[in-house]
This record gives sequence, structure tokens and C-alpha cells, in this order.
Amino acid sequence: MIRLIEENLVRQNKAMLLMFFLLEEEFSRLTRLKPQSVAQVELSIQELMRQVAAERMSLRRLVAQVEPSAKRVRELQPALSGEEATSLDELLARLDETEQRCAVQAAKNQQMAMALFDQSKGLLSFMHDQLKPKSTTAYGRTGRFAQGINDARLLSGRL
Repeated sequence: MIRLIEENLVRQNKAMLLMFFLLEEEFSRLTRLKPQSVAQVELSIQELMRQVAAERMSLRRLVAQVEPSAKRVRELQPALSGEEATSLDELLARLDETEQRCAVQAAKNQQMAMALFDQSKGLLSFMHDQLKPKSTTAYGRTGRFAQGINDARLLSGRL
């Protein structure tokens, strides 16, 4: 059973390494301003996250089979031999390190995406401000040029 737990942790670590590479690819595509290709990588990242979550649920079931009162792998350590406990510690440390690298890269990606969003929003606001007429009396409610009031007439209207 401990071997199955170790295999699960190895699979999770490999999945997180793949996640890190996908996050780096997403960042490079963000810097190249390719929104369509960023969306493709984002879908891959989301699917990988779903698979990692399934692996974690499977790991919880395995841990519960070994020790029904345990909820985490680290809670199994007192019941394991020294070699098994050391092996699990190493796997958990590697997994934690990989997760931290992924978290840092995801934060960079999020900051880059928000900066690009703010830049695009600012550019659109600038373009809208440039397109709006400076004089608010230039156009009427119907979108046509407003008729100015001519003081020289005595009557205005149609016949």
C-alpha cells in the first residue's frame, strides 16, 4: 500500500512539473501578445489541474486504507519504518518545492495578464475619449447634427 502512495506522489510531482512548464509557456505567450494561443495553454492547465485533484482524492483514499484516522500522508509517518518514512518525506519535499515554483510562476502570469488587461482598458478609454465629440451640442439625441438656435428667425419649424 505504501508503494501505491509513493507512486501517486511521483505522478503528482510529474504533473506539477508539467504544470510549471505549461505556466512558463503561458507567460511566454503573454509576453508575445498572442491571446488565442494563451487560451489554448490555459485550457491545458485547467485539465491538468482537474487530473491533479483526482490524484489527490485517490491519495486520500489510499491514506485512509493504511490508517483510517489519518487524513494526510505525514500522519502515516509514525506507523512506517524508517526507510519508508524517509522515502515519503523526500517525495513530499519534492512535491512541495514543485508546487511552490508553480505558485510563483502563476503569480507572475496573473500579474502580466492584469497588466495587459489594464493597458488594453486604458487604450480603449483613450480611443473612446478621442472619438467622442468635444462639444456636447454637436449631435442631437437621434445621432444627427443638432440644429443650432438661430436668433435671426422669428419662426422656426416646417411648413
